[in-house]
Amino acid sequence: MGLPRQILTSMAKEKSIDILFEDNHIIAVNKPSGLLVQGDKTGDETLADLVKAYIKKTKDKPGDVYLGIVHRLDRPVSGVVLFAKTSKALVRLNKMFAERETKKIYWAVVTKRPQEETGKLVHWLRKDEEKNRSKAFNNEMKHTKFAELDYKMLRGSDRYTLLEVYPKTGRHHQIRVQLSKIGCSIKGDLKYGAPRNNEDASIHLHARRLEFEHPVKKEPVVITASVPALDNLWQEFYKMMK
Repeated sequence: MGLPRQILTSMAKEKSIDILFEDNHIIAVNKPSGLLVQGDKTGDETLADLVKAYIKKTKDKPGDVYLGIVHRLDRPVSGVVLFAKTSKALVRLNKMFAERETKKIYWAVVTKRPQEETGKLVHWLRKDEEKNRSKAFNNEMKHTKFAELDYKMLRGSDRYTLLEVYPKTGRHHQIRVQLSKIGCSIKGDLKYGAPRNNEDASIHLHARRLEFEHPVKKEPVVITASVPALDNLWQEFYKMMK
């Protein structure tokens, strides 16, 4: 069985990581917004660095720690991130993600209520490498990739609406650009049409739940990540859901 949800401190990095699930094969963490999953040209510290440091210290592992990156979240996004602790688990998880045998559920706070409370969005996305953004088209165009998601409205307030989003494909910035395309930009997401940024540079997109078959034990695994504890808007919506 996986460990119960807990907060574990990586003393090597003097940072806290929120462990959602762990066994000998996999480890899942609740990523805070602002933290990279893996390294880029900035050279900034990453979630993978913190998880490796935690494993090295708590498991008393000598030398380098193996950690396979299964999937990623954008830097300003929070929520569930899954890592593999063995190469066998990584190969099997990579296959599951590639063949869409996992279920991902996101929460998004948007600046405008969608016209329909539930819906399916289908677009074709083109990635701009230089600007690190994507553009959505209603029809297939040159150099575009098909993107699909379902959504439903969970709660609404005077200014914002909480959506639950079920991506069917895994494209670059998919949820952000598809919601923006229908006029429902995610709160704080200046890149995709939000009127103002969040002070902490986050956006209100959270990887709420991940469901998959355990790569070794072949048992169903469901991992749920709490919304950011210090964000008043997230907490307001979370209380509405109870």
